Amino acid sequence: MTERSYKWLLLALLWVVALLNYLDRQLIFSLFPPLEAEFGLSSVQLGFLGTAFLWVYGLLSPVGGYVADRFGRRRVILSSLAVWSAVTYLTGHVRNYNELLAARALMGTSEAFYLPAALALIADYHGEETRSRATGLHQSGLYAGIVLGGIGGGWMGDRYGWRTAFLILGVTGVLYAAALVFGLKDTPGAQRGRRAVGAGLGFGWSMRALMSARPFALLLTANSLASMAYWVVYTWLPLFLYERFQMSLTLAGFSATFYIQAASFAGILAGGWLADHWSRSNPRGRLLTQFLGFATAGPFLFMVGAAGSLWILLPGLILFGLGRGFFDCNLMPVLCQIVSPKLRATGYGILNFASCIAGGVMAAAAGAVKNAIGLGGALEISAVMLLIAAVLLLRVRVETACAVELQRE
Repeated sequence: MTERSYKWLLLALLWVVALLNYLDRQLIFSLFPPLEAEFGLSSVQLGFLGTAFLWVYGLLSPVGGYVADRFGRRRVILSSLAVWSAVTYLTGHVRNYNELLAARALMGTSEAFYLPAALALIADYHGEETRSRATGLHQSGLYAGIVLGGIGGGWMGDRYGWRTAFLILGVTGVLYAAALVFGLKDTPGAQRGRRAVGAGLGFGWSMRALMSARPFALLLTANSLASMAYWVVYTWLPLFLYERFQMSLTLAGFSATFYIQAASFAGILAGGWLADHWSRSNPRGRLLTQFLGFATAGPFLFMVGAAGSLWILLPGLILFGLGRGFFDCNLMPVLCQIVSPKLRATGYGILNFASCIAGGVMAAAAGAVKNAIGLGGALEISAVMLLIAAVLLLRVRVETACAVELQRE
């Protein structure tokens, strides 16, 4: 099989991994009510289940990206999938809150290595003509995982108890990791006997090279603000719908995920196509597509937080998701415009680090202020953060910014 045709097979293989990645991490949020009842948890403790994952995931993401750059994307992807699937299985056996919290931290440890490696591998195979579309299609696997985590988690929690879902998903992931050994190839250069693309670069030097670049710093800040907004939605929207609209677990899990993720899927397809075409005539085309996404998502997320009826809620969820898709499908492609290919996974790891730490703080803070301003108020604050992020994106000048150069070479 040629590299030209394999690049789409690679995308299909990684789409399933992306689905499992987000399905396993998101499942727990639709199961808050039975977890709260079984372990006697407070809103703050529930919030820290999201925070524990995010902080560990974020702290280790730069390491995961660096390891993928230096030692190869393929082995990192396979190892990450196998380990987080085993942790998912073990989550179904926890006996108390402390063990549940530890399982979430272990999940963050294992999943931190996947996304930087996978997106860098996709970027290695897909050039400027298809990179946004390929990244967007991979992102749709993450969206599908969120939907299945919400719908499947609520459905199984209602009928079979919350433990069953973790056990089934854990076994599924381990089996798929074993099958993927035979289908997944590394970066084209590595297949021909060369070392990993970032071999020989020190971790500290790589961090300094990236953080000293102003375009990267601006992208880092905008993405962190977006993550703070996203994780309030991921963590608290099912409970917000359960309480404000008196939905069942199943309906709340469905409504909190399906409308947003279906619209986001449309957004990544439209945003990927728009960015790939726009960038041919304007080097800022991908960034401007991201700006349009945040400028749409912010006001409609505010509408969700203020909604008093389904007629206001549902359009808000859909248009928030559509705007989000425009941003998500272009994050790695924009990163490729401002950093060297040898630092792509490391750069994405740093983006994950900052956004997850910020997102974890915001998820916990929303739980802490729930009684004071309500979850609707937390969603409205998150909407303002998206608008600030949109303004920051306009300050990134990719047409004048050179990629982070490897001066050490």
